[in-house]
Amino acid sequence: MLRSTLVAVVTLTLYLLDSVEDELELSAVRHRPEGLEQLEAQTRFSRKELQILYRGFKNECPSGVVNEDTFKEIYSQFFPQGDASTYAHFLFNAFDTDHNGSVSFEDFVMGLSILLRGTVQEKLNWAFNLYDINKDGYITKEEMLDIIKSIYDMMGKCTYPILKEETPRQHVEIFFQKMDKNRDGVVTIDEFIDCCQNDENIMRSMQLFENVI
Repeated sequence: MLRSTLVAVVTLTLYLLDSVEDELELSAVRHRPEGLEQLEAQTRFSRKELQILYRGFKNECPSGVVNEDTFKEIYSQFFPQGDASTYAHFLFNAFDTDHNGSVSFEDFVMGLSILLRGTVQEKLNWAFNLYDINKDGYITKEEMLDIIKSIYDMMGKCTYPILKEETPRQHVEIFFQKMDKNRDGVVTIDEFIDCCQNDENIMRSMQLFENVI
């Protein structure tokens, strides 16, 4: 689950970096976004990394902010064999921390810093927020199912063998049973973190992308 989130975010990051690669070979990054010093202090990115990320962000989003439709459009290019719109919607909401309907560069880079270079606790908190669709502090089975189904929809024909319609629900039943320790029908942040920290595959996935930038 978490690995799919990281893959999607890293794909977007590489896309932004690729959009400025040729230009950076010809000239140094001169643009300094407002509040660069503050972002450098608040994230785990260097000034140069922030400048490069900002150039890529502005190339794709000249207005300086991304709305949900643009976010979906970008992700549809990554996953043309599937339908990424629902997963892009969930991911957009996770980046849109102030829930104003747009993701600024600051929103994007703060989330990216957590996902790529944050502590295990920070990454898991971010992932929990993604799965907690209605932001009530709990993950229900239906919320988890919505996210898992959106991931399978996004992957489309890339999944092999071809998935049966009931496969996402079966996977959710397994995940949820592992996480819902007290069997009260919801997963708390503590249950989520405890379960993930004891899963070797999840822990390994979180280390894969630490040096992507």
